[in-house]
Amino acid sequence: MTVLVALAANLVIAVAKAVGGVIAGSPALLSEAAHSVADSLNEVFLLAALRRSRRPADRRHPFGYGKERYFWSLLAAVGIFVMGGCFSVFQGIEALRTGAEEELSGYVAGLIVLGVALLAEGGSLLRALHQVRRQGGGLSDPALRTVVAEDGTAVLGVTLAMIGMALHMVTGQVVWEASASLAIGALLGYVAYRLGRDARDQLIGEAADPEATGRIRALLQAQPEIDSVEALFTMKTGLDSTLVAARIDLVPGLDSERVEEVAVRIKRSLAHTVPEAGQIFLDVTDAQDAQETQDAQEAQKTREAHESPAATGERGGA
Repeated sequence: MTVLVALAANLVIAVAKAVGGVIAGSPALLSEAAHSVADSLNEVFLLAALRRSRRPADRRHPFGYGKERYFWSLLAAVGIFVMGGCFSVFQGIEALRTGAEEELSGYVAGLIVLGVALLAEGGSLLRALHQVRRQGGGLSDPALRTVVAEDGTAVLGVTLAMIGMALHMVTGQVVWEASASLAIGALLGYVAYRLGRDARDQLIGEAADPEATGRIRALLQAQPEIDSVEALFTMKTGLDSTLVAARIDLVPGLDSERVEEVAVRIKRSLAHTVPEAGQIFLDVTDAQDAQETQDAQEAQKTREAHESPAATGERGGA
């Protein structure tokens, strides 16, 4: 619902800014129009992410489609940079190069449009922040994180545009409005970089947060049948799903039936303690068997080293 509200607000604001920017000939207002167009396109990306990421796992994607959110968030970041940031920088440079003559009516119309935009963007930001608080104060959802970033950037961008137009009107120097456009472009570029970096980390396989990883390790170490936790790997596969893989050594003396019972109980305990652990894989070994296997592997490596051509003095050749 938050994304839909943001989309509707951005579409209305984009049209108003574009019309006002053309009538007033204001580079700052045109930069903000491009900003709103980029935000509108990004909201469409986020709606696609919300719909597609909810699809259940299938044979082709056994771990589900949760990472769809991060892919579309990456596209949204690219859209912010290309459509918003680059166009704003272009407008600022053009204003410095050619100048911008505005009549008093143009200033008034532009400031009125920006004032309405500030109210709309501020309302959308407040709604997004309210949803953040309702979800516990976190921004783990990439769609919600992107909406908050867009709305926060929009409020700051509108404020910069209003300051630039007001200073241009007072001083008659276009450099103030051009500087506002350049500042908006730099701001959008920074936000796009941060959102893109977060999406990249999730796409290439980010581990679960340290708190969840600590709970998983503590639960494994607390099991009386586990002698040691040799390795623990986690990876977020979606907003509310995490893959857990652990290699554990069991105490000696457990038969195969007992090992199976222990593995099933540990998986159930992990799923109960860490609800986001959607996929759990345990590599279960006996500590004594593991040591014997390691000794056998080292002995094999020693034999191969002694039997190599370098060790025996043999040489290959035609």
